Amino acid sequence: MNTTPIDISIHSEIAPLRSVLLHRPGRELESLTPQYLDAMLFEDIPFLLKMQEEHDKFAQTLRDQGCTVLYVEELLAQTIARSPEAQERLIVETISDSGVKDQRIKEDIYRLLADMTPEDLAQRLISGVLKQEVPITRETPDLAYYIRDEYPYYVTPLPNLYFTRDPGTAIGDGFSINRMKTAARQRETLLLSVIFDTLTTSLSSPGSKIGLLREYTDGSSIEGGDILILNDSTIAVGCSARSEPWAIERLAASILQRGGSDTGFQRMMVIQIPFTRAYMHLDTVFTMVDSDKFTIYPGVESRLKVFIIEKDVKGELQVHQGGELRSALRDLLGVPAVDLIQTGGGDLITAAREQWNDSTNTLALAPGKVVTYRRNVVSNDTLDAHGIEVLAIEGSELVRGRGGPRCMSMPLFRESSD
Repeated sequence: MNTTPIDISIHSEIAPLRSVLLHRPGRELESLTPQYLDAMLFEDIPFLLKMQEEHDKFAQTLRDQGCTVLYVEELLAQTIARSPEAQERLIVETISDSGVKDQRIKEDIYRLLADMTPEDLAQRLISGVLKQEVPITRETPDLAYYIRDEYPYYVTPLPNLYFTRDPGTAIGDGFSINRMKTAARQRETLLLSVIFDTLTTSLSSPGSKIGLLREYTDGSSIEGGDILILNDSTIAVGCSARSEPWAIERLAASILQRGGSDTGFQRMMVIQIPFTRAYMHLDTVFTMVDSDKFTIYPGVESRLKVFIIEKDVKGELQVHQGGELRSALRDLLGVPAVDLIQTGGGDLITAAREQWNDSTNTLALAPGKVVTYRRNVVSNDTLDAHGIEVLAIEGSELVRGRGGPRCMSMPLFRESSD
């Protein structure tokens, strides 16, 4: 099996995108039934074939703009094929985290997974393992075999994995493997961690400086939808329902206290947003579309709080209030003015309706060029009126998971802004 080198370099939110990690929705979405929607963070059941069609067109849009598209499921299979140690870690930790108490059932699951091909195992680690699929090897089943709860899986599926933005974030020439807030998504970071350990360590291009900035086992939760790389000196991080202040401070220490010469970043702008599912991540209400332009959901603007984390003369991290969002962005970016483009054309009813379909969640492919959902007509027209080129994609099924083009993509490499 051919292996894919992974290079990491993200020093901007908007520089031309050249490499991105996606996950094509698969069998894991077929696990969604009405009684489990809430636990799996969905509010509706998508039509998988249409969802895959829309996702393929999204990926092709990226390729048409000169971006290489990598897939989680393919990298995971390559990792398993390349490294028996990686395969063992994936199987053992997946079973350990499954909640199965019976040691003999754990052994039965282990045998099932260990006998699979790399491609099949990669798929099962994503799509899950049904209880009925695990052969019982002993002659006399025990009580747990006969008395099971109604939940049909031993290994829970990962239907949110197509939102690849969240479990990991490329920051400069380093990588943060994030700790997810909800149980439904925590195994995503295990998959990413094993891929990172195996492929980037041995296959990255000569001279690349990929380093681990944060591991998912480190403290409290932080998710990639809350991390925006504003430029080569400033990172914005949302303090949200999914990203906690303790994790943000740990990430700031990892990035800023390594020394500016190592990471290039000098400060972190923390934007506190309302702690509700409606405003899940910073990038659901605020994204960067050009060097001095941002799109923002007008219903949240007055409720934001801004803080700045940076080093003092002794090299210690200090936190201070950052004032109003617009002026803070202007000062940190060193631009004369900042254009905050309100979704829905600023009309609160239109903005609220289109916000439900992720109108603010844009993915920048280059300065002033973004991918959005076509259905958000007013928001797209508003971006166009502000000089932003909009590449609109279909998303009638993709949007059912409550995420847009930025949520569905993990940028790995953007061109240098030099």
